Formats: sequence, structure tokens, C-alpha cells
Amino acid sequence: MVPLKSFLINFLLGGAIVSVASLIGSQGKGLLAAFVATFPTMTVLTFSMIYRTSGYTPTVNYAKGLLLMTPPWIVYVLCLIFLLPRCGFVKALTIGIVTYMALAGVASMVMKHFK
Repeated sequence: MVPLKSFLINFLLGGAIVSVASLIGSQGKGLLAAFVATFPTMTVLTFSMIYRTSGYTPTVNYAKGLLLMTPPWIVYVLCLIFLLPRCGFVKALTIGIVTYMALAGVASMVMKHFK
């Protein structure tokens, strides 16, 4: 079980990273905002927390899951890039999330099939 103190620290750090990325992005500095948002801080925290509480096997499984979910995430971002100018924010975001969920489901089923 994750100690409450560790959970709160990670929650605050995650919120701070999202806030900084949003602030930078709203100033038109998309590349810098993307760098801040995708910097491995979140995964370092997550890897550390999983390893500290559960050891190396769950940490490796999490890393494999990250790789598996990367293609659906890329398609989600591409949906936003291409649909936002054409459909508006809410519709593009909704289509992107639904697409991500569908592809993530397919990826999960494929992994279960090959295990």
C-alpha cells in the first residue's frame, strides 16, 4: 500500500507539472510546454513509487504498459492536431479520447491473447 505522504507529494508534484505546462502553453510556447509535460518526472515518480512498494516485477510491467499505450496516445494527440481546427475543441477532444480508449482496449486484448 502506498503511504499517504508519498501519495500527496506525488499528487502535488503532478499538479505542479500540469499547471506549469498549461501556463507555458497558454503563452504560445507549445514546444516548451510539451517538453515540460513529457519530461520523465512523472514516470520517475511513478517508477519509484511502484518499485518502493512492490519491487521490480510490477515496475517492469508498468514500463511495458507504458510502451503498449504509447501508440494509442500518439493517435489521440494526432486526433487533436487534425480535428481541433475542423471540429472545435470539445468534439476533437471527445473523438481523441474515444479513439484512445478503443485502441487501448484493442492493445490490451492483443496482449492478453499473446500472454
